[in-house]
Amino acid sequence: MTRISLLGAAPDTGNLGVNALSRSTMLGIAKRIPEAEICIFDNGRGLRQASYQAGHDTVPYNLCGLSNSRRFYRPESLAHMRLSTLLPGLSNPGMELLSTSKAVLDISGGDSFTDLYGAKRFSLITRPKQLVLEKKGRLILLPQTYGPFRSRSRRKIAEDILRRSHCAWARDRDSFQRMAELLGSDLDPARHKCGVDVAFLLPSRRPAGLNAGFCSWLTESPFELVGLNISGLIYNSPREASQRYGLKADYRAAVQVLLKRFLRETDAGILLVPHVHAPFGHPESDLDACRHLVTTLRPAERERVYLLEDHLDESGIKWVISQMDWFCGTRMHATIASLSSGVPTTTISYSDKAIGVFESCGQRAEVFDPRQLDSVELSERVFDAFQRRDSVRQSLNDHLPKVLDKASRQMDEIAQCCVSE
Repeated sequence: MTRISLLGAAPDTGNLGVNALSRSTMLGIAKRIPEAEICIFDNGRGLRQASYQAGHDTVPYNLCGLSNSRRFYRPESLAHMRLSTLLPGLSNPGMELLSTSKAVLDISGGDSFTDLYGAKRFSLITRPKQLVLEKKGRLILLPQTYGPFRSRSRRKIAEDILRRSHCAWARDRDSFQRMAELLGSDLDPARHKCGVDVAFLLPSRRPAGLNAGFCSWLTESPFELVGLNISGLIYNSPREASQRYGLKADYRAAVQVLLKRFLRETDAGILLVPHVHAPFGHPESDLDACRHLVTTLRPAERERVYLLEDHLDESGIKWVISQMDWFCGTRMHATIASLSSGVPTTTISYSDKAIGVFESCGQRAEVFDPRQLDSVELSERVFDAFQRRDSVRQSLNDHLPKVLDKASRQMDEIAQCCVSE
């Protein structure tokens, strides 16, 4: 038995981007190491068994709870895990799994290996890595971003983790440059590599039991289909988002103008695609943002707009997005689902993380930053991108095979790193 554990990709957060990372990694390892016992650390309690139906194959895996809870007596807490390494009589199931794993893969949610989200989040991201290294475990950092780090002490922690890891991938050239800066002269081309986001390998699967009304709208529409992903993170609280992320544009106003322009100047059907499912009223809910956006339309305008309220999984959402003729997303992994499906794609991105991903597909010109553009410029640039969708499609088709091949070869290397002596 080859036990392989996965950290930093909990499939129970409601964030389909993180789910995509988790599922892509799990299926990639299961395909290449069929005998592997895969364990994914999530936000649940204790040890549990689970399985995933991948085509005709059933992939079994285990789940183990992990949290940064103050309730140190709970075995899911990082404090309990740490104590179990210091007190010989104290057992911890999560620490046992990490200690007996042939390799521990860690992806930090794709973009959370930074201190921008506060001390508690930084601890949740780094402490499990440190526990693996303290036990002399084989820590493999999957393709992700590194930094930025505001605190010198936390930057030192990140540098130490990178240096002691068995190997590490960055998910684009920009991320690799940041990794190189952290490592300095310790950069080792044999261990530290530039890759692509693992979600490019996420399989697309038509969901069973799709809403009948949606199926009719999708298959019987006599017009082109435009997909829009609206981020609740910056739509639901525009003033706070503007201050936190330094936005020049009013994102909410810009997407409202954009949607109405689509309805006024094109014959396209518009699909609103939430990519983060959160409870009603949660500030990050994409669904809440989409519902509010619909209320800004007149009844006649709403006839060409469909809000996807079905809570589909990451592969189901990817299939839906793949049916679009053009797609614009703010959540990065919504755009990766689109790019990897060959759909002409644009992103409204308020951080630099999308630049490298789009650049890897030859689509750098399709990234529009609300920190740099005002509301009018933002909506106009995105609409212009829609108008040149045919040339964008051709460019993407030219680049995508190389990206998908690189993602596959990258997973081959990751699997080999897991089992090599």
